[in-house]
Amino acid sequence: MSIPLPVRVLGGPTAFFEYGGLTFLTDPTFDAPGEYGSPGRPTLRKLAPAAVTPADLGRIDVVLLSHDEHADNLDHAGRALLADVPLTLTTPGGGSRLGGNAKGMADWETLDLDRPGGGTVTVTAVPAIHGPGPREAVEPLTGEVVGFVLTGEGLPSVYVSGDNASLDAVKEIADRFGPVDTAVLFAGAPRFPVLFDNAPLVLDSPRAAEAARLLGARRVVPVHYDSWAHFTEGREELVAAFAEAGLAEVLDLQG
Repeated sequence: MSIPLPVRVLGGPTAFFEYGGLTFLTDPTFDAPGEYGSPGRPTLRKLAPAAVTPADLGRIDVVLLSHDEHADNLDHAGRALLADVPLTLTTPGGGSRLGGNAKGMADWETLDLDRPGGGTVTVTAVPAIHGPGPREAVEPLTGEVVGFVLTGEGLPSVYVSGDNASLDAVKEIADRFGPVDTAVLFAGAPRFPVLFDNAPLVLDSPRAAEAARLLGARRVVPVHYDSWAHFTEGREELVAAFAEAGLAEVLDLQG
């Protein structure tokens, strides 16, 4: 079923939405523009601030954290925020590293969350691969990543891709959950010359359009395509790719 689901896109991979009476935040990044580095990893340069501060959002019930190891998906302000959120869902490794209210989820694991008015929201962890190629070749360099599908009685289905570059993973998800009402697709074709011969680490725009087709997505809200220097494709490329694929009407750049 198709029910409008307002999504606030806040910059980079961060989006906020209410679903089944619960509020969800994806990959929280609220630090100021600047350079962010960690040992053994490329320096990341943030170009623009988030659209709001965490305090502007009010209550956050659940953080859907695709992974905790990269500053463009979880920054200093985002880590501080987690302490005030009742539940953070993330990778198995991330759950161990973060501790506290963080819970790691393996692929296809499900968790039922109580809705305020009765009933449940089911969160299913789904596969994601942060780069080109098979998981066993990618994860040693870029780490574990997880996506999420949200379902509930009388609710639209929502897919949050996380930093995924694999259309094979998308096809697996589509086989189980398609058609999807709203797909929050991480895009932007981030690249680093030192990784995978500069191939995209997350969906580029044509592959985001193909992911939408595979999912039978009724609406696509793209995130993860602005605010960072290593994102090599933005709004213009997304619009062109979805138009070329005949899917212009499903692309929701307003969130």
